[in-house]
Amino acid sequence: MAALLTRPRPREDFLSPLPPAAFRHGFGVSEGAGGGGGTVHVAVGKSVEKMEALLRWTINMFPGWEICLLHVHRPSPLIPTLLGKLPVSRANPEMVAAFRKEEKAEITKLLSTYLMTCSKSRVKASIITIEANEVQKGIVNLVNLHMIRKLVVGVIPDFMKGKRSSCKACHAAKYAPSYCEMWFVNKGKLIWTRQASANSSIDLSSCHLATSSAQNLISWSLNSCQNEAEASQTDLTLPTISQCVESKCDPLYSHSVSSSRSLSSGSEYATSVEPRVSSIGNVKIVEECLCIQLSELKVEVDQSKDETYLKLLEQRQLEAEAREVLNKVKALEMAHSREIEQRIDAEDALRITMQEQEKLLEERERITQQLQKTLRNVALLDSHAQEANRRCEEVAGELKLIQASIATLRKEKQKLQQQKIEATRWLDRWRSHEQCENANDSKFNRFRGEVAELPEFLLSDLEAATCNFSESFMIGKGGYGIVYKGEMLDKTVAIKKLHSYNMQKQIEFHEAVQVLGKLHHPHLVELIGVCPDSWLLVYEYLPGGSLQNYLFNNNNISPLNWKTRAQILADIASGLLFLHSFRPKKIVHGNLKPENLLLGSGNRCKISDYADHMLTANQTFRCPSFRRCTGSTGVSLYTDPESHRTGAVSHKSDIYSFGVVILQLVTGKTHGGLVGEVKRALSNGKVASILDLSAGEWSGYVARRLVDLGLQCCELNGRERPELTPSLVKELEHMPFLEEQTVPSFFLCPILREIMHDPQVAADGFTYEGEALRGWLENGHETSPMTNLKLSHLNLTPNHSLRLAIQDWVANLEITS
Repeated sequence: MAALLTRPRPREDFLSPLPPAAFRHGFGVSEGAGGGGGTVHVAVGKSVEKMEALLRWTINMFPGWEICLLHVHRPSPLIPTLLGKLPVSRANPEMVAAFRKEEKAEITKLLSTYLMTCSKSRVKASIITIEANEVQKGIVNLVNLHMIRKLVVGVIPDFMKGKRSSCKACHAAKYAPSYCEMWFVNKGKLIWTRQASANSSIDLSSCHLATSSAQNLISWSLNSCQNEAEASQTDLTLPTISQCVESKCDPLYSHSVSSSRSLSSGSEYATSVEPRVSSIGNVKIVEECLCIQLSELKVEVDQSKDETYLKLLEQRQLEAEAREVLNKVKALEMAHSREIEQRIDAEDALRITMQEQEKLLEERERITQQLQKTLRNVALLDSHAQEANRRCEEVAGELKLIQASIATLRKEKQKLQQQKIEATRWLDRWRSHEQCENANDSKFNRFRGEVAELPEFLLSDLEAATCNFSESFMIGKGGYGIVYKGEMLDKTVAIKKLHSYNMQKQIEFHEAVQVLGKLHHPHLVELIGVCPDSWLLVYEYLPGGSLQNYLFNNNNISPLNWKTRAQILADIASGLLFLHSFRPKKIVHGNLKPENLLLGSGNRCKISDYADHMLTANQTFRCPSFRRCTGSTGVSLYTDPESHRTGAVSHKSDIYSFGVVILQLVTGKTHGGLVGEVKRALSNGKVASILDLSAGEWSGYVARRLVDLGLQCCELNGRERPELTPSLVKELEHMPFLEEQTVPSFFLCPILREIMHDPQVAADGFTYEGEALRGWLENGHETSPMTNLKLSHLNLTPNHSLRLAIQDWVANLEITS
């Protein structure tokens, strides 16, 4: 019974973020600010400007009254996305929950604005909300649920257009209970007023009794009538009926009322009334209780109507679902018939295909016969070609015999000259150094017999080839010697004249030449011969010039594209790997730089001057002052800082120089501080800003891989530099052909659509190129590039397994011509 007599609580389940106190009392309004005039309800919508005008009209119309705001929330059936509006039924539960949460937050903010308007006018305000698909029906349900007696409604121009006839025909005016008095207001002006019915004078919200309580009151009244005589002599004090009526009691009662209002946790007022009823008013009490029961029955009837309407809606929905199922059955039958038709078409196509296959088999047999005939002809031609090759080999053998005879005669001549020189020396020093000279002479003679594999030339032949080493034939000059261009043996050669003051002793020089004669590699400039008496080396001549000309754009040479540059780096790595893998002892170049990298046909690169380090005296080469004075322009850029500091040169020094060459070919820059500039660009994710655009549009993976490899080779500590391995050389050789291969989709970055060099895993579970994803996040994005959902965090995790898989795939590519 207490639940029926207390004041109905507003629904707070929809706008849960607002505290109950905000719904009941507004903001900062004192307890007695309302003045006790009563409560008027105002239906508010989403238009702030119109609703503020409606609230101002209500405040002016009902001064001192408490205002209760009614809002009917209509959930949106569509969810806005980047691709358009998505129906709620097709979205996942997480997306729907997030969208509903945003709707509730917006409505909470809107209703807070209305409460603030009431607070500024010092009016007590509260809020009641409900969810409904139709606003008008939602308002009627709130009126029935909370027994609202006074309601102010803002006229909706879309269907009322400010006309009284439209107001009368609207759903709220038509179906609202008769005891509710309604005012329709548009733009601060009263349009129409619907008066309450005359038979609704009883205050149902304050006299709402339960059926059991009414029956108790009736039985008690009958007992009181039987004892009327006794009751006339003494005052009959009725038992206290708590939570029955409020301060507005019928005047027929003679009672004393003591009421107190206090703000409880639910902000509801509890009124305690202790009436004294005389025997004369018992009949009227019964009548009033019966009226209350009648009102309750009316409310129950209205509720039954609503339940019936809901069941009718459910029935219609079930009928619609049944129709939908029937439609699906029909669609399946149609699909089955179409499948049968397609099967018949497929059988016809299969029969036609088999007939075509028979024709192809006949054609294949005919072609096979022609092929066998052609193979017989080819075999005949091969036999003729073998006979021609045999004759060519015989002629070549005769030519080699002639050349060997000439070389033998030259060597005999050189031996005689050498013996003459040695005899003169022996005559001068035979008394003091007889034993020492005999030992050196025997060792020297043994070496001369072993070095016969590398041709030796006379000084006169080389002087004739270079016009006595004329300056017009000079093509290069360095700290170890001067290079001349010459013509001999019916071809162009490069003759390098070494400085004798830097060279080793004669015996060590011959031992080094013997080792150099065994070096044969496609990416090393071939050593054709030697003139040991005059410190002369004869190399093959490469017409393409040095890589230095392309880096500094000498003689207006066309720039190399990025594929050619990647191939040049692969050639250099292959040559260095051969030198560093030589046994029994590694060969160190010691002076690797673009001037010593020569280009031949097809821009294939070969390494030159690899013999200088072996032929130079060790103590001279290790002297830092020697390297500074003999180096040409820019040599300090390629010098290993560690070897420059310690004076010891190792194969790690060649790797450092190779790293600098890599960075120069990628960036096109040759100034000092290149390594630091590239490191800064890589750390800032701006590798594309330092690429040499004259090489064309670089492959993103190739550029980042070469930059990474170049920086690893340029580490200051030699132990941290990588070793040259066959797999690394193979990877460099395959880089120019990456665009011609079918790349697995999971090797490509979803943003750049290129092969990833630095794969990083984001919070959404997808893998991206690290540089591209950092740029995405630095631009203010906090959502996934793939799902467009907000990322739970912005941390990145390296995907080492995918990176190794990409490197293995690149290294194992099979390039087909």
